[in-house]
Amino acid sequence: MTSRERLRTALDHREPDRIPFDLGSTQVTGIHVVAYRRLRAYLGLPAVEPRICDVVQGLALPDGDIVERLGIDVGGLFPLNSHNWKIDIRDAGAYWSFVDEWGMTQHQPKEDGLYFSVVKSPLDRPDLTPDDVRAHAWPDTGDPQRIESLREVAQAYRAQGRAVMIKGVLAGIFEMSQRVRGMERLMVDLASDEALACAVLDTMVELKLRFWEIALPRLGDLVDVVSEADDYATQTSQLISPRMFRRIFKPRLATLVARIHQLAPHAKLFFHSDGNIRPILPDLIEIGIDILNPVHITATGMEPAALKRDFGKDVCFWGGGVETQSVLPFGTPQEVRDNVRRNVDALAPGGGYVFNTIHNIQADVPPENVVAMVEALREAQA
Repeated sequence: MTSRERLRTALDHREPDRIPFDLGSTQVTGIHVVAYRRLRAYLGLPAVEPRICDVVQGLALPDGDIVERLGIDVGGLFPLNSHNWKIDIRDAGAYWSFVDEWGMTQHQPKEDGLYFSVVKSPLDRPDLTPDDVRAHAWPDTGDPQRIESLREVAQAYRAQGRAVMIKGVLAGIFEMSQRVRGMERLMVDLASDEALACAVLDTMVELKLRFWEIALPRLGDLVDVVSEADDYATQTSQLISPRMFRRIFKPRLATLVARIHQLAPHAKLFFHSDGNIRPILPDLIEIGIDILNPVHITATGMEPAALKRDFGKDVCFWGGGVETQSVLPFGTPQEVRDNVRRNVDALAPGGGYVFNTIHNIQADVPPENVVAMVEALREAQA
């Protein structure tokens, strides 16, 4: 099988010749540039200047030799967005700083800093009104520049036999609203000023649709998977109640999902949401989510065998292949292998599974553990 055939077979809930493997096709399935450099050196590959697909998270785009060595099946399309475009980094004393296209100020500590974080949000003010939200100078998410070179990239992936994934240009409806409004203020708005909260949420839906309505008509014929995301949970429970999700967020998310399926009917919809989302997983399936990521197997309610038993016929799982918070960075290679085997044995039977970690491989992950992870995946399929 080609990589594309392998992925599409798995996403049709059938077992391919081997489990598809993703590393770096999205901003939530990647590898930090520090870990990437160490991995290349460990594998004896020549030093290169990594291509950074996400400056904020410090993510490297895997080079061709890594793709071949590790057997990566999916290639990612990264439109121009606030994590890789119009970034003017300046010296701010103890920090590196830039203001992104959304008007958010981002800081990264100079000493041992690995990521940028939002320190100032453009709508973080007590007197904000729904009219202010509508009148705000939002980025042009429908600017064709954002996808200018992506058709050629997608064609190159296809020529290599790889599957193609495309991400959007802004975070989830809930998450992006938190970023531009400030998390505390948005949470208070949801409880005490729903009209204001919904004005922000509706704007995020509109901005998402504006992008997909220029991107998918131009790229959809080459795309196998469309990536969307929103974070609704913590490791133990949810950030908002399932009742609030169903009343406020689910209808908006359903509008977005339906339009994506309409624009790219042959593509599967990948949805990233960390933490314990089990209470709302049936809702996500109901509105048309095809793939769940990251399969946060250490979160309450997210035990992999139970997820596969209860939802494996209705949704595909992408991730959850190895525990990323403790085992992958701090375990021995053998502990990594054992963990991979347990998770693959739970999630892979019958198809409907793509291997990836739980979120990005972070800077502190030893290269020998990354190699042990990949070797264990291959051994699990032997």
